[in-house]
Amino acid sequence: METESFDNRLFMARKTAATRSSATVPPDPPGWRDAPTRDERGRLIREGLFRAASAVVGERGYQEASISLITQRAGVAQGTFYNHFKSRQDLLDQLLPTLGKDMLEHVGRCAREGKTLIEREELGFRAFFSFLRENPHFFRILNEAESFAPNAYRAHLDLVAAGYVSFFRRAAQAGELRGFEDRELEVVAFVLMAARSYLAWRYVYGEEQHDDIPDWVVTAYRRLISGGLEGAAESTPAGSRVRA
Repeated sequence: METESFDNRLFMARKTAATRSSATVPPDPPGWRDAPTRDERGRLIREGLFRAASAVVGERGYQEASISLITQRAGVAQGTFYNHFKSRQDLLDQLLPTLGKDMLEHVGRCAREGKTLIEREELGFRAFFSFLRENPHFFRILNEAESFAPNAYRAHLDLVAAGYVSFFRRAAQAGELRGFEDRELEVVAFVLMAARSYLAWRYVYGEEQHDDIPDWVVTAYRRLISGGLEGAAESTPAGSRVRA
């Protein structure tokens, strides 16, 4: 006889406990039973686990983010967790990149409203901080990931940098950015990524703790990037500039 898998044993144990007392199993996530298809129900549960993990890590840190705390917050049984993730670390390794994609989509939607490179960069800058306001746990998840989910941290940085470089290349093709070599665009991307992170640390999560980034900080940032991105075209030899 084949040895029964741990997942199956765990599932049967939870099912037996649920039969004895419905109070031992957390309620299903909102909307789960009303979802029209099995795939849709699975998607809702998976999204619920991500939201729960975000809240638990944001409140307690990666080290204390146990599967039991996450599933309790999500309102699902622990056995359900293993239908979506191989392990606790598997979930934590996917958490930051998933949030990072949400952040990039939010920033991209907001930035598209700008008519010039500088306007789009300013709108993207503001959008980053509005995302932090709507996702208050993101900053802690990002900062602790370097130690507790290093693969996720590297994947996130690569994703954001690649998005930024694509943004600059489109600006170069439109004739808005003429002062940098193509290989330098990644340098610019990481400089601006670092600026956002440290400005968030200082003016959103630091001693002053504003609900949103102050307008005067945005104004200073815009003056800096205007001189850096637009002024670079005047100080760089034409032969070494990005060609559209």
